[in-house]
Order: sequence, then structure tokens, then C-alpha cells
Amino acid sequence: MLKPQRAPLMPLNEALAQLLTAVQPMTAVEQRAILDLDGRVLAQDVISALHVPPQDNSSMDGYALRVQDVKAPGVEMLVSQRIPAGSAGAPLLAQTVARIFTGAPIPAGADAVVMQEDCVVVAGSEGDMARVQVNGTPKPGQWIRRAGEDVSSGSVVLRKGQRLGPAELGLAASIGMDRLDVVKRPRVALFSTGDELVMPGTVAPQDMPPGAIYNSNRFFLSSLLRRLGCEVTDYGIVPDLFDATVQALREASTEHNVILTSGGVSVGEEDHIKPAVQSLGSLDLWQIAIKPGKPFAHGKVGDAHFIGLPGNPVSSFVTFLLLVRPFLLRLQGVEGGAPVGVSVRADFDWPRADKRQEFLRARRNANGGLDLFPNQSSGVLTSVVWGDGLVDNPSGQTIRRGDTVRFIPFAELLA
Repeated sequence: MLKPQRAPLMPLNEALAQLLTAVQPMTAVEQRAILDLDGRVLAQDVISALHVPPQDNSSMDGYALRVQDVKAPGVEMLVSQRIPAGSAGAPLLAQTVARIFTGAPIPAGADAVVMQEDCVVVAGSEGDMARVQVNGTPKPGQWIRRAGEDVSSGSVVLRKGQRLGPAELGLAASIGMDRLDVVKRPRVALFSTGDELVMPGTVAPQDMPPGAIYNSNRFFLSSLLRRLGCEVTDYGIVPDLFDATVQALREASTEHNVILTSGGVSVGEEDHIKPAVQSLGSLDLWQIAIKPGKPFAHGKVGDAHFIGLPGNPVSSFVTFLLLVRPFLLRLQGVEGGAPVGVSVRADFDWPRADKRQEFLRARRNANGGLDLFPNQSSGVLTSVVWGDGLVDNPSGQTIRRGDTVRFIPFAELLA
């Protein structure tokens, strides 16, 4: 009897496109203080109600003056006023200068600032009625920050669907915002399957039974989810039993937007995820042409999305970054979000071409190239700790020392 032919492996870009097509961005919105919004996603445009800076101001400590009053270097002028940041000066008198500090508003009539290093106090103190010698010939606009040169009133400074980071939060504060409307956090139910799994802290290393392993996936997946702004409910380890799997899925589907599992998405006798999900909803089980990775599942249990990752830790880690991360960003309304790879020199040989697209753990070296972790097995979690990114190696491609490869830094994938 002929063996049934397996479906061809699905290319990564095709799997990602199908996954993102299944996503409808969440519409639930909440308002929160900006101090609590790092990593959250904007639910509406942020429009400035003022100019930033609000008026012309000095970008240097020095002296504000009228350019026409300085015909040549060495002119001595009277200091008619002192303007610190946070105060408003009076209109500048002709043939005088104003002692001014960084951030202070430019007085009416002044059209340049000469920094203090280019001036010498020749009489009195630095305050009013002192005299300074202006060395150099100033140009109009010199050392002046114009009103609205950063942000103009009425402009959109942050767009709906934008993730908020430190710079975005600072920009929002600069236009007077203390609260913003953001997409509610996705609620994600997380559990692992596998009777071989043991939770750290429940069994001492010396007492581990044969065949048992500590559940590492739970911890890095929970961390990755929280970095993406998700609320995580940890269901722990579900026994390798059909009824227990169905019960966990049914319970999780009522309160969560996404159910994420690791392990049990193959077709072995102890892999109950597939029939359990199908008994409650729908499931697509994909064999993706990537290494590490390959088995990946997406479906629905009630209104909740179901995503099943492979059980091997590096496979689970990499498939999360490549598929689940963009899925969760799209769920929150973020468009794009694909990592931008950079071209880097390979300082290693990879003579074994694979039919799958490979993601090799590597890190930059002091010479500007990439070193490869010696063990690329899907179970070696030390490779993603040692490495600082992934070499995206196309299917059927060998790598010779000196070749240029596409490198995706973890700094992008973990942001």
C-alpha cells in the first residue's frame, strides 16, 4: 500500500499572510495615564493644540541682540535685561543686548543670539547694566529655536495604531497630554501540554524522574506576551488527556481573545490539541518550511483565536517571534511591524543547505561580522541567550565565510 502523500511545506511568508488575514483588530478602547502606556497601542490620532516650542527661544546661554547693531566684531553693548528660562523678557532696546539662557523666550526686536563663549564682560557683572564685548558677527536667526519647529499647532504628532515607546510618550507630554486613548490589552490564555513537563520549584533537580524536563516555554512565552502589551492568564501544564485539553480550551475561550499553547500540535497519539480544538471550533495545522519550527496551528475556539506552537523551546521561541508577534500587533491595530533585516558579513561556514528557510542563532563580533552558535538544535535554548539575532537563510542556501547574509537583531524582534 502506498503511503499517503504529505502536503507540501508552507513558505513562511504565505503562513504569515494567512495568519494576518484572519485577524480583525480589536475595537475596545480605554484611557490611561501616559506614565503607564509604554508598549501600548494608540486608539486614535494625537493632535497638538499648541506649537512646540510655543515661542521663539534661545538654544544657547548667551546674549540676544539685533544683528543690525553689530557692524563689526568687538562692539561693546549694554546689557539691558536678564531673561532666564520660564520668564518673559521686555522688548529689546536698540544698541543693547539681553542676557539670555537656554530655553528662554527671545525678546521682541532681537533676531539672533551670540553664545556666551563669544562675548566678554568688560564692565559690571553679567546682570543688567553690565557691558559686554561681542566678538564675531552674528547672522539672523543664529542660535534661535523657532516656534513650532518641533510640532506645529493642529498637526498629528502620533497616529492611530502606533505603538508607544519612551520617545512617543515624551512627545505626547510635550504637547500637554497626560492621558491617551489606547487599545485594550489583548487577553491571552497560556498553557503547555506534555506529561513530561515539570514546573521549576516543584521538584528539585536531583529528584527529577526519568524523562522529565522543566517547563521553560511557559516563562519565555509569558514574558514575550507581556512585552507585547498582553494580559496573560497562565493555565500551567495541561495533562496529555483529551478531556483535560477540551476543558482547558473551553474555559479559556470564554474570557480571552487568544489561546496560546506550546507542544501537542503534531500528530502523535499523545498530541490531543488538534482533536480537542476541532471538537470545539476549527483548526488549520500547518507544516511551515522553517527551521527551527515547522508544526504550527491556528484556529478558533468560540470567539477566541487559537495558536499552537511547537514544543521544542527554540522552535517555540522562533515561531513566536516570526508569526505570533506580528499577529498580536495586528490584533491591536498595528500595521506593518515586520522586522527589518540588515546585511552583515558571515564569519562562519554553513555548508549544509536545508530545504526549509533557516533561522540560525548568531551574534555580532568585534570585527563587524557574525559568529554562529555551534549547536543549532531546536532544543538548545542557550543559543538564543548567547545570540543577539537570527540569520535568515533562504531554503537551499549554503553560507561561506565572507558571504553577506540577512541578519534580524533580537532588539527588533523583542521590542
